[in-house]
Amino acid sequence: MAMMNLTKINASRSEHGAQGQALLAKGNTVAMRLWQDEQPGLDKPMSRRDYETVGYVLKGKAELHIEEQMLVLEPGDSWVVPRGAAHTYKILETFSAIEATSPPATQ
Repeated sequence: MAMMNLTKINASRSEHGAQGQALLAKGNTVAMRLWQDEQPGLDKPMSRRDYETVGYVLKGKAELHIEEQMLVLEPGDSWVVPRGAAHTYKILETFSAIEATSPPATQ
């Protein structure tokens, strides 16, 4: 049986992406990241990504705008942003969430 490599990442000591997100565990087909204490502020421009994103809200409140739809995200909610979908987030209250991306996001 082949030896498996185990990975453990502590969010408080992890690398951070270009937008401040903590980069957590990353495998061959999926990666996790933590958005922590994101503050209400300027609207982010719409973007399209070459990966699918699923997320789970830990605290706070945000709007997720996908194409012509809008969801309000609150603690305990989870969501999906399909690969290639035009989307943006509007933070309404100090917001923390965990996201997984497939294939793994590089940032």
